[in-house]
Amino acid sequence: MNYLPLFHKLDHKKCLLIGGGSVATRKARLLLDAHASITVIAPALSEELTQLASASKITHLKRVFEANDTLNFSLVICATNDKQANSEISTEAQLNNIPVNVVDQPQLCSFIFPAIVDRAPITIAISSGGVAPVLSRLVRAKLETLLPHALGQLASLAAECRQTVKDHFSNSKQRRIFWETIFNGPVAELSYLGKHDEAKKQLLQHLHQTEDSPTIGKVYLVGGGPGDPELLTLKALRLLQLADIIIYDRLVSAEVLNLARRDAERIYVGKQRSDHSVPQDDINALLIKLAKEGKRVVRLKGGDPFMFGRGGEEIETLIDENISFEVVPGITAASGCASYSGIPLTHREHAQSCMFVTGHLKDNTVNLDWDQLAKPNQTIVIYMGLMGLRQISEKLIERNLAGNTPVALIQKGTTAEHRVIISDLLHIANKVEELKPKPPTLIIIGSVVSLHSKLNWTH
Repeated sequence: MNYLPLFHKLDHKKCLLIGGGSVATRKARLLLDAHASITVIAPALSEELTQLASASKITHLKRVFEANDTLNFSLVICATNDKQANSEISTEAQLNNIPVNVVDQPQLCSFIFPAIVDRAPITIAISSGGVAPVLSRLVRAKLETLLPHALGQLASLAAECRQTVKDHFSNSKQRRIFWETIFNGPVAELSYLGKHDEAKKQLLQHLHQTEDSPTIGKVYLVGGGPGDPELLTLKALRLLQLADIIIYDRLVSAEVLNLARRDAERIYVGKQRSDHSVPQDDINALLIKLAKEGKRVVRLKGGDPFMFGRGGEEIETLIDENISFEVVPGITAASGCASYSGIPLTHREHAQSCMFVTGHLKDNTVNLDWDQLAKPNQTIVIYMGLMGLRQISEKLIERNLAGNTPVALIQKGTTAEHRVIISDLLHIANKVEELKPKPPTLIIIGSVVSLHSKLNWTH
């Protein structure tokens, strides 16, 4: 994040606008919308600025900028074509710790103007840090189509009832849950339709029917997908926005985690090969403890929680403790990694079945049904098989699976670090030792891997 988004309260604050052309006119409109007290320094004004000055809505100083003009102002905007003057104005303002914006010269700015979606009192600001303003405007246009135009009416209703709701509940978490229900239910729909009085009546009725009692905790076992945040399910995204606490592990990408509610507590229980920073029993105990405290807990796992994610073990513990839970499936790594690598897991001419196994080493051995795995016309997908790859290859060749059987090892599938290493069963271990891929990795063995060069759509 190159710029920290902030909202300035400019009501009756003295703001200086230098320049009188069309760009300055646009900035003046924004300042007027924020109820600022505007002084414009310019030898001449646009027609619109002239009218504003005549109506005493702005103060006009008919001259060029002079030294110390920025003093005693809360904000300075420079919209001139004089680069030397722009530089001097920026330097003077910043020396006096006055926020300054020089139009189209971000290197001279201490703040920049975003593209704005105005649903007052709801305001959304979009910025590219000054590097792609057209893209910011396109994002704004998309948001304009998604957000109800009457969203501000709902915010105003909430403002009217805020103190009443606050007095009703004894803690902030109960209030937040109440407002989430209101903003996603029939009260909101009535407000959008302009039926303010009816919406307020229903809100207060719902409030009086809601007891001020401790919240009941619940655990959501959520699949975070293989890494690409756009592969997250809509339900998973909604729960990430509602969670009080998120318990996540190493396989959850930073991009997915960034979609969570900003004020949710995050607890890392990073489990990786030969290093379980938090043992599974301790994770189970933590889920129970937090749920009994009334928290809404999202247990966020990479891929799908029921695919080698020990999700079943966790919910068995929750059942034993009579804790409410919900399971939200995610796109498993096998599906995501294979798709992003152009490798279909089944194909009429190559494989009519697919087996998912874990290659996790225990006591330095991989214990699998080798005879079943070595059968022809099937695809083998191995999770957590990097350390045992040489042993896996040797065992399959011993069971008469051809040494030239194609193999793909996929590193950090679907993410920006997605990488595919192609070899065959006989040589894959040596190639991996040479290239040293970074976990997490997924291994695909079978004739379908030969389609990678033809079907790979991400290169």
